[in-house]
Amino acid sequence: MNTADMTAKMAAGNGFIAALDQSGGSTPKALAGYGISEDAWSDEAGMFDLIHAMRERIIMSPAFTGDKVIGAILFERTMDGTAGGKPVPAALIDKGIVPFIKIDKGLEDEVNGVQLMKPMPELDALLTKSKALGVYGTKERSVINSANAEGIAAIVKQQFEVGQQVLAHGMMPMIEPEVNIKSETRAECDAILLKEILKALDALPEGQQVMLKLSLPVVPGTFDPLVQHPRVLRVVALSGGYKRPEACVELAKNKGIIASFSRALLEDLRAQMSDAEFDASLGGAIDEIYKGSTVKTA
Repeated sequence: MNTADMTAKMAAGNGFIAALDQSGGSTPKALAGYGISEDAWSDEAGMFDLIHAMRERIIMSPAFTGDKVIGAILFERTMDGTAGGKPVPAALIDKGIVPFIKIDKGLEDEVNGVQLMKPMPELDALLTKSKALGVYGTKERSVINSANAEGIAAIVKQQFEVGQQVLAHGMMPMIEPEVNIKSETRAECDAILLKEILKALDALPEGQQVMLKLSLPVVPGTFDPLVQHPRVLRVVALSGGYKRPEACVELAKNKGIIASFSRALLEDLRAQMSDAEFDASLGGAIDEIYKGSTVKTA
């Protein structure tokens, strides 16, 4: 797949994006969910070796193909590693799966109800390296905890500024201003976020597009104007803490939005499974998320 092929697949491909990008502080929790306790490693390098082995097992599974998984988001260390003896981005591309890289370095402390992204002084170098490895796009996450108009405007402003840096490298930014699903003002957050993103999209130079990764809205269809916007290549949804069955039900209520699930994809996988058990469990999860992404309810 060349860049044009990847753009076409992202624009109209049937399927969803797998988020394989847990990093830093979230890695022990991801490994625990996979059935590996913290006494299984003695240092950070050992921990990352174990999470890489889990991701390689997923990527190389016969259940994990570009027929239903159209993209995958990688942590930098995963991108730098190998799967099946090939660089991970190349292994994904061989399967018809478009690779993305998580570029944010975590969250600032909450101000005005939101958590902005921490500074990324080495972003240009990371983008150059990622592009050279065949990576198509990026993902950058910040979090909205309450319906503060000033805070949400600041999040969208930062996200689109980073997006411009990504676009300058010839890559596709996946902008992720996550609304915390535990927020008591979720519906208001959704409404303010929609307004701010529409303003930012309308201000983009002619011909530029971005992708959006959003929390599933309280009111289905809230983000229809974003799905239909000419400067949006695709809208994808995070599971945000929902278990897979609930996440898929909510996803199916939103036309034009596909999944980009992490925990909801991996929640039933265990290190102790045989290859046959692992592939069957992963295949079942993929089928369920694929259905929520492609078969929509009224």
